[in-house]
Amino acid sequence: MENELINAQESNELKPSADTLLVLNIHTNQVELVKGVDKEGNLQKVPPQEKKDNEPLIRVDKHGDLFSNFFSNFYRQLKNPTHFNFFKVSEYDAINTAKDLQKYVDQASPEEKEKLKGYEVLPQHNNNPKNQNTMDNNTDNQEYRFQPEQIDWKTMEKFGLNQEKLEKMNAMDALLRGFKTNTLIPITINLGTAVSKMDVRLSLQTGDTGQVAVHLHGIRKEPNLNNKFLGHQFTDEDKKNLKETGNMGRVVDLINPKTDEIIPSVISRDRLTNELVAYRAEYMKIPDEIKGIRLDEHQKQTLLEGGPLYLEGMTSKKGELFDATVQFNADKRYVEFLFNNNQNQQQSQHHHNQQQSQPTNKEAPKVFRGKELDDSQYEKFNAGQTVYVDGLTDAKGKAYQGYITFNKETSKTDFSFTHPNKLKEEAKPTEDHKTQTVVNTHGKTNEATKNVKEPLESKQQQPANKQQEDQQKKIRKPRGQKL
Repeated sequence: MENELINAQESNELKPSADTLLVLNIHTNQVELVKGVDKEGNLQKVPPQEKKDNEPLIRVDKHGDLFSNFFSNFYRQLKNPTHFNFFKVSEYDAINTAKDLQKYVDQASPEEKEKLKGYEVLPQHNNNPKNQNTMDNNTDNQEYRFQPEQIDWKTMEKFGLNQEKLEKMNAMDALLRGFKTNTLIPITINLGTAVSKMDVRLSLQTGDTGQVAVHLHGIRKEPNLNNKFLGHQFTDEDKKNLKETGNMGRVVDLINPKTDEIIPSVISRDRLTNELVAYRAEYMKIPDEIKGIRLDEHQKQTLLEGGPLYLEGMTSKKGELFDATVQFNADKRYVEFLFNNNQNQQQSQHHHNQQQSQPTNKEAPKVFRGKELDDSQYEKFNAGQTVYVDGLTDAKGKAYQGYITFNKETSKTDFSFTHPNKLKEEAKPTEDHKTQTVVNTHGKTNEATKNVKEPLESKQQQPANKQQEDQQKKIRKPRGQKL
C-alpha cells in the first residue's frame, strides 16, 4: 500500500496505538474487518467472528492529514469502491465494534441506516456523501498530486509561461490535480533561429526517475484511427463512436509498451486536440446518483463497461427537468453529459437502449419515473393518448404532476407540465366568441346582425343597442324603385 500504512507485524512487543477500518457492504449489509486491497483491486476482509488472533488487519495512523492521504490512495485502488461504506475505529475495539454495528444494521430502519453516513469516512478530505457519490463534483473532489514547487519553471519559461500566467488562466488547479488543462494554452517556442507559436493543453507527469515533467498536447487535424493504439485495432463502430461522441463506448484490452502488461481500459478522444486517451477500467468511478436520478446496478454496470446511458427526469441546478445521455470519458476521468455531440447519434443510441429494455412491439412502459400506472391509465397511455399522472417526486423530494404521452414512432415518453392540447384548445374560439370571430375577422355574415355597421363586441350575437336595432330593421330601397 502507501507509506502511511502501518503493517501489523507478528510481535510480542507493545505496538503503538493505531486505528483500523470496518467495511459495510451496502448490498449484503455484511459488516467485516478490513485487511487490505489485492493487486486486482479486490477488498480483502474478514468477518469479525472468523478473525484469528495472529491475523493482521489494516493499521492506519491516527493523524488527520496522514489518514486522509492514506485513505484517498486506498480508496482509489479499490474495484467498485461505491459498493462499500468504511468506518475508522480503534484496532483494539474493532471486533466488538464490528459485531455491534452488525446488530445495528440488521434491525435498523432505512432512516436509521441513513444516519450511519454521518460516521462514514470518505476520500479527498471530504466527508459529504453527496459530494462524493454524485456527479456534481467529480473534478473538485480529486486530491492534489503535485505541488507548485515540483514544476520545472525554467522549462515553462521557455514556453513563455510562468506560475502567475497559469493562475490567471485558471490552469494551475487542473495541473496540480494531475489533469490536462481545461483549455488550450498559447505557448511560444523560441529555438533561436526559429520561433513557433501554437496552442496546446498542458499536463504534469512523473517520469521513471520520479522527476515531474511538463507534457505538451498539441492539436491534431484528426485522430489516427487506422493504426493500432496500444495494441488495439479500431473497428468501424469504434471509429464512428470516437468521431461522433468522443468516447469509444466499450472496455478493451490494451498493452503497456514498457511492461507488456494487459490493461483493460476505456478510450476517448480529446475533443480539443484530437489526441487519443486511455484510462484503466479498474480506476473508473461511477457515481451513485446523477442529477437526482439514483442509478441501479444495471445502469452502473453499463457505465463501467464504457457504454452510453440515457437518463430521463434529471433535475438541473435551476430545478428544471431534463433528459440526456451520460457516459464515462477517459480524458476527463469521470461520467460526462453528452450535450451537442451529434444529436442523431444520441437519439440512435437512446432508441437502441429502449429496444433492449422494451418489447419489440413497442409497448409503452408501465412505470414512469418510479410511478406505476394503473390499468386504466396504462391502456390509454399505450394507445398513444395523453395521460395525467401525479405523485411524482423530484430530486429535492417535492411532489409534482403532469401529462405523459407515449410516442410509438420513437418509443419515447414525452412529459409536459400542461396538457399538450391545452394551448390549442385555448386558441380555438368558444361558442360565445365564434360569431365575433367569423364576422369581424373572416368577413362572414350573421343573420341577426347583418345590417349592423359597427364591429361586433366580445360575445355579441344580437344588436347591442337601439341604434343597432334600427340599423338591423332598416329596409334599404332597391335602386330605381320608389316606395
